[in-house]
Amino acid sequence: MRAFAALFRTLDQTTSSLEKVSALAKYFGEVSDEDKVWTIALFTGKRPRRTVTTSFLRVWAAEMAGIEDWLFEETYHIVGDLAETIAKIIPVQVVESSERSLTSWITEIKDLKEEEEETKKKAILAAWTQLNGDERFLFNKLLTGGFRIGVSQKTIVKALAKLLDQEENVITHKLMGNWKPESTSYETLLLIDDPRNQLSKPYPFYLAHPLDKELEDLGSPDEWYAEYKWDGIRGQIIKRDGEVYVWSRGEELVTSQYPEFEILKAASPEFVLDGELIVFDKEIKPFSHIQKRIGRKKVSKKMQQAYPVLMIAYDIMELDGVDLRQKTQAERREILVKVIIECSSPVLQLSDILEFEAWKELVDLRKISREKAAEGLMLKSKSGVYKTGRKKGDWYKWKTDPLVVDAVMLYAQRGHGRRANLFTDFTFALLDSESADKKYVTFAKAYSGLTDEEFKEVTRFVRKNTIERFGPVHSLQPQLVFELAFEGITESSRHKCGIAVRFPRISRWRKDKNVSEINTIQELKEYIKK
Repeated sequence: MRAFAALFRTLDQTTSSLEKVSALAKYFGEVSDEDKVWTIALFTGKRPRRTVTTSFLRVWAAEMAGIEDWLFEETYHIVGDLAETIAKIIPVQVVESSERSLTSWITEIKDLKEEEEETKKKAILAAWTQLNGDERFLFNKLLTGGFRIGVSQKTIVKALAKLLDQEENVITHKLMGNWKPESTSYETLLLIDDPRNQLSKPYPFYLAHPLDKELEDLGSPDEWYAEYKWDGIRGQIIKRDGEVYVWSRGEELVTSQYPEFEILKAASPEFVLDGELIVFDKEIKPFSHIQKRIGRKKVSKKMQQAYPVLMIAYDIMELDGVDLRQKTQAERREILVKVIIECSSPVLQLSDILEFEAWKELVDLRKISREKAAEGLMLKSKSGVYKTGRKKGDWYKWKTDPLVVDAVMLYAQRGHGRRANLFTDFTFALLDSESADKKYVTFAKAYSGLTDEEFKEVTRFVRKNTIERFGPVHSLQPQLVFELAFEGITESSRHKCGIAVRFPRISRWRKDKNVSEINTIQELKEYIKK
């Protein structure tokens, strides 16, 4: 744990990518294989599950610090991070510095799952007295399940490639999949190339870069494909050795959530397809429909019938065991068309290439994207290969302009981290024109879109115009008007207002508008695509 804490300090104190890579490579070269695997897991999002509730941790920490619960809660709201609050508020009273490894501490945390409250408390308090400084903070992060450190997976890959003298794309591929740090050895994960381990493993996704130039700067329209950017779940369908696997872009194996694709086991040939999982019932349905399928361990026949899923395929990465990623986009497209035709499956649909001869025609096609249940357009260079990660040059996403409404701020809450002393999390409302008293209806929360100076200005307003407090939430005088942007809107039975907006954020502060000029909830509902 001491070595892990030292690594954390180094990574936290530098912004240099080279220094981070060197520190990681040095660390991986010194610690045990078990600690290597767990470190890789933690830095790539495979965190141990929480085994102790945060409510217990807060009570125990306040008790150990000798302060009232309310004072701990106030401190927590200011600090904004539970692990950091506990680490700082507990008196420094290390009885005996621990030499235990990272793996040892994680194992103890996992073993607490079935223990009684008193046993958990005894183990946690003992740990707090054996760890100090960053060690205690990191232990708390592992306890709360919120382990996030500012190191990208790309940095981890570079460090391992440097240490093992392997290609970065090879390392990236090895780290994908549903391997578990509890049951995967360092040797199996990175040193041995076992064909059986590759059977269900997806490829790293190629991520499009937002279009940041004029269309004319891309060159001739003849050199580009254009497709609609479908609003579903990015995924890969893998068919190898008679089995079918479905992966989401978040590197989550979701095969059981989409049993529709089992039909592909009997299809020919074998392949790895890249595309969008969407609900299709005579037409492409909005994102909210496929959202109903996300995270379900069991998908009933009724659910499949109500929200039938298929893939709109727009690329192919492997055919009959051959990696196609270094072929050009045009070559891969030709192969993809043949595969979709050969499969002739109701769960696979080819993404259409849009016809255009001039860039102006593409501008017009983008304007009707929302009518097609799409987010905008994708532009793909015909000569480009399938890359790894977000690389500029060959794939661009060109989203439609967002929908906007003017709304009033009704509630505010402090932020976290460096913004813990500022109010940065807000709830917004619209007028209900059908109510007799023109009441306000809350419909969205947003925490991005303002500058630091604007956040400070809003914070001063909140402190002067708070009506009531509900824990960390402040109820405000309805005076500040903001323009909110969002990508889409659907009906929702989960929200009191009856609708849900997608990706809401503040687009500008409307200081030129009075609260009487905000939009109504009825006007917002007119955006809904039936």
